[in-house]
Order: sequence, then C-alpha cells, then structure tokens
Amino acid sequence: MQPTNQGQELLREDISEYVAQLQLHMALQARNLVPALNSTGINSSRQQMLQETQAVVEKLASRQSL
Repeated sequence: MQPTNQGQELLREDISEYVAQLQLHMALQARNLVPALNSTGINSSRQQMLQETQAVVEKLASRQSL
C-alpha cells in the first residue's frame, strides 16, 4: 500500500528539516574540531584561507537538497 501524496510531501518536509538540522549540527561540531588559530601561531593568510574555506563549505552544505 502506497502513502498518499500528502503523506509523501509531509515525509519529504520532515526529512528536509532533519537534514538541515543535521547539517547545522555538523558545521558547529566541525568548528569545535578546528584548533584556535591564535594559540597555534598560524600566520594571518592561512587563518584567512581557513575561515573562507569554512564559510564556503557551510554555504554549500546548507544549499544541498534531497
């Protein structure tokens, strides 16, 4: 027996919301895994590159669809 179209749409919405929350959680966890740049003595160009890369990855992850 197949679910109704309305049921399928609600399931897709639930999954989309779950994925969005999971992506946010993973992005926040990833930030916690990166060592503090100030305490490691990394130069400013490397620090800037890391911050830009994190921003791009988070932006791409937030735009992923099912």
